[in-house]
Amino acid sequence: MLEFNYKALPWNIIFGAGTLQTLPQEIEKLGFERAMVLTTPQQQSAGEDILQLIGTKGAGLFSEAKMHVPAQTLESAKSLADEIKADCTISLGGGSTTGLGKALAAQKALPNIAIPTSFAGSEMTNIWAVTETDRKVTARDEVVVPTLTIYDPELTLTMPVGFAMVSGLNALAQAVVNVATDKPNPIVASMALDGIRALVSALPRIKADPDDIDARAEALYGASMAGAALGTGSTGLHHKLCHVFGGTFNTPHAETHAILLPHSVAYNAAATKQGTQRISEVMGVDDAALGIFELAGTLGAPQALSEIGIKESDLDEAAAVVTEQSFNNPEPVTTDRVRLLLQRAFEGLPPEAV
Repeated sequence: MLEFNYKALPWNIIFGAGTLQTLPQEIEKLGFERAMVLTTPQQQSAGEDILQLIGTKGAGLFSEAKMHVPAQTLESAKSLADEIKADCTISLGGGSTTGLGKALAAQKALPNIAIPTSFAGSEMTNIWAVTETDRKVTARDEVVVPTLTIYDPELTLTMPVGFAMVSGLNALAQAVVNVATDKPNPIVASMALDGIRALVSALPRIKADPDDIDARAEALYGASMAGAALGTGSTGLHHKLCHVFGGTFNTPHAETHAILLPHSVAYNAAATKQGTQRISEVMGVDDAALGIFELAGTLGAPQALSEIGIKESDLDEAAAVVTEQSFNNPEPVTTDRVRLLLQRAFEGLPPEAV
């Protein structure tokens, strides 16, 4: 008999081409007076445009957001927020900027408005993180869910095709882990499967025609559904692996997800047969893990840890860090099995059960 629990997160979403222009009215509705805009250094100019758009409601710009939210970066942002007396943040960008806005919400109770320019999907989750020394520490708290998320597909047109592909595969991971699970939730799975369908459809079309706004919109929608699944669902070995590589070795977030996802799916396949089969069906492939691996190859994404700066000598340390604390996962997690998984991922070999 089907049994499950489900509690939705407090999402507030505006989706559509050109919807960025509604930001001033939305800030007015929410009652904010001193917004601090957050960007990475690469998107500083776009952040200045946001300040110009919101006029007197803008209090300042913090343009030093970094991948994995280093503790030092968070402290610098907190200091500026205090200095300019910010009453909310506006995160413009991908997962790095969204992550900083969520960390500020968690630690300073600052409401955050998210304006994604990538397919990260993290704006839909209640997960936040900060990296201290060489460990990425994550937590869940509804307070970090953005007060408002504006999805404007036109903003993704500046995202280079190569990054769009790995960003989409990062989102795909959020959906896949909530279908290939031993504790299925039908509501979470329905969002995840729709996200998988949209991403698998849209990403090859974006690669073929980077200016295809309909494909960009479909991928952005797929990322939001994937993030929603992760926000109300669960994580396991895959996200643990990615957090370890990001926190300990500072690997690029999206590329790490793209490389490790097929291997994580293969690792858990025996314990998640029904869910893994559903992924295969929605992707139109015979084997979900191999299908994801081949999709990544078709999209031109990196497929080996050796391509993103990992040395073979790092693998023993990574396996040890992954298994130093227990966590929920469909299959038992052991250091030896994780080490075998990482060897295949390091070499860029097709995924196999280990």
